[in-house]
Amino acid sequence: MRNRLLPLSLFSTLLFSTTIYNSQAKEGMWRPADLKKQADEMKKAGLQIPVSKLYEDGKAALNDAVVIFGGGCTGEVVSAQGLVFTNHHCGYGAVQGVSTDAKNYLINGFWAKNNADEVPCPGLSVTFIKKIEEVTKQILKGITEETSEAERAQIIAENIKFLETGYRKLLGYTAEVKPFYNGNEYWVTLLEKYDDVRLVGFPPNGIGKFGGDTDNWMWPRQTGDFGIFRVYAGPGNKPAAYNINNKPYKAEQYFPINTSGVKEGDYTMVYGFPYVTKEYLTSAQLAQTQDIIDPIRIAARKIKLGVWDEAMRKDPKTFLKYASKQSSVSNGYKKWQGEIRGLELNDVKGKKLAYETRLMQKSLSDTGINSPKSTLSQINAAVEHNNNYLRAYESTNETVLGIEIIGQAAYLQRVLNIYRSGVKDKALTDTLAKVKKGLEGFYKNYDAVLDKQLFENLMPFYYMQPGLAVAPKVKSLYTENGSDFGKWSSNVYGQSALAIKEMAMHYFDAPKASDTVDIKNDPAYQIYHAVIDWQDQSVRPGMIAYAKRTDLLNRIYMQQQLQYMSGERNFYPDANQTLRLTYGHVKGITPQGTSLYSYRSTLEDVIAKHNPDVEEFNVPSKLRDLYLRKDYGRWNVNGTVPVTFIATNHTSGGNSGSPVLNAKGELIGINFDRIWDGTMSDLYYDPNLCRNIAVDVRYVLFIIEKYGNAPWLFKEMNLVK
Repeated sequence: MRNRLLPLSLFSTLLFSTTIYNSQAKEGMWRPADLKKQADEMKKAGLQIPVSKLYEDGKAALNDAVVIFGGGCTGEVVSAQGLVFTNHHCGYGAVQGVSTDAKNYLINGFWAKNNADEVPCPGLSVTFIKKIEEVTKQILKGITEETSEAERAQIIAENIKFLETGYRKLLGYTAEVKPFYNGNEYWVTLLEKYDDVRLVGFPPNGIGKFGGDTDNWMWPRQTGDFGIFRVYAGPGNKPAAYNINNKPYKAEQYFPINTSGVKEGDYTMVYGFPYVTKEYLTSAQLAQTQDIIDPIRIAARKIKLGVWDEAMRKDPKTFLKYASKQSSVSNGYKKWQGEIRGLELNDVKGKKLAYETRLMQKSLSDTGINSPKSTLSQINAAVEHNNNYLRAYESTNETVLGIEIIGQAAYLQRVLNIYRSGVKDKALTDTLAKVKKGLEGFYKNYDAVLDKQLFENLMPFYYMQPGLAVAPKVKSLYTENGSDFGKWSSNVYGQSALAIKEMAMHYFDAPKASDTVDIKNDPAYQIYHAVIDWQDQSVRPGMIAYAKRTDLLNRIYMQQQLQYMSGERNFYPDANQTLRLTYGHVKGITPQGTSLYSYRSTLEDVIAKHNPDVEEFNVPSKLRDLYLRKDYGRWNVNGTVPVTFIATNHTSGGNSGSPVLNAKGELIGINFDRIWDGTMSDLYYDPNLCRNIAVDVRYVLFIIEKYGNAPWLFKEMNLVK
């Protein structure tokens, strides 16, 4: 490997030396530090400002206005007073948390009349990026070619901990070091998290979630998927816990909002935190996703959603309890269906096999143990050995552990672990009190009767899984319950302390030594322990061994791709929830099975789908009234209001809520989805199918002003033409 692989210092030169301009679409999720190398390509595509306005190391730029919203979405600062736009679905859980039967902000929406009206959202955070820099040399210090993989991992872990601690002590920021190019590079991001975040504006489900699960991942879309929040700061504009005396965060950088709109062919950019992509997998590794992981998840979630959806339609209280959970489960369920469809339409496995053949042809002179041919052969063997473990792992997580009462038995396991640790008296009660907090919150949004139905539907599916999937002890428990899933569920939900909050809390509020016996006899815990023990003893060791083996092989394979294939493709690091910019153009598409080519939707399309008998398509009466009166104000565009548009930006999960920018770096939309056939862009980008979907910012402003009666917010925004 020493003689045949290029030095790391030459990688960056290779990555950008052979870029080929494509006027239709541009694959890639670029790190801010890479933008200068992409400047010429971005200008050719239509960028009208220097890339230094988007990012310049050590200086203020628009990247400072892009934030991590919560734990997994993106948001953008749109005023000097810390006003943040993001997606409706990104704020959904937080808004559910502050909603009640009397004040149901999900159904009715919410609009603050002034700062004093803004609602604190406990547990919600907004995180700013303070600095990004490469630290590869520091992290790989002490590693030689003779270093074993185990030693390498230990050295890297120690170096990361040392560096992160140093940054925190020296600069006062949280530091996160992450690998890039499968561990060939390392970069650190310095973060500043604000925990006082308040709700400012939130359209009702009939706007913000219009189309619901039916339209999720589809095109055309008519969803006003946005929410408005504000960041508050303590003294010195620094992070502080919620306090009524905190002031709106003073933002040095925020996005101007362009109200001129978009047309097909316009240059666009998306700035955000894409979560995970795996563009450089082998064909065998891709097949694991396409043939094992996605099908298992889809089948299990179809069962779960069928049970939940029926109950949610019948009962508003159940709807409120399960809205956020259902949305999360449904999102993946539909996404993975589209991912498989896109992979099949593109024959991505076939294309990757052909790519691997070309790689081996270009490296014929490399015949050593770490040649591309040898590396691919070793990866294929590792994948084949891992597939049974993978099936067992995925099926258990999506079925048994996806049943709520079984999943919550993890808290009972923690109680047992506490007793086993030997703590007593006050130390025991204090430790149990900390654990109790997590379980307590669970019951606010839990229905044992509904969960029992889920058990009776999911457990048979799990029981029929092949190979290693079914834990032997689960088979024994099934037999002990008369080989009858109905009888088994009655036993679990009739006898488990977890089925009733007060019974579960007894273990924390009045602990006694005999609790350990009761827990071990708890029927929900017995199932949990059966599958966890089976995974720990028989499944997880195989998964861990596979991960260790492929960590090395994938790192080598990535090096080989960079060395031999840089003239064929445009390399960029896979997404890992670090800040990235992607660029493309507004471009329509004709969805599969239709003949309608389009790049945007309008309010007419929203109204045309109105159906009062289907909650997903029930347009609020006030919006229908605005439509009937054509009361659009300044947001009137040829007799209607633009709602959404699509473009060719390469996005992923985590880009939800990302700012969609024009050639001048001005906000023109809020990214919220991809089209169904393009969801495979996490694994393979196809310019003919991949489209990101954004709410047109003019629809956002129209809803704020005409529906929410909150034009006071415009006074702090910079609206430009």
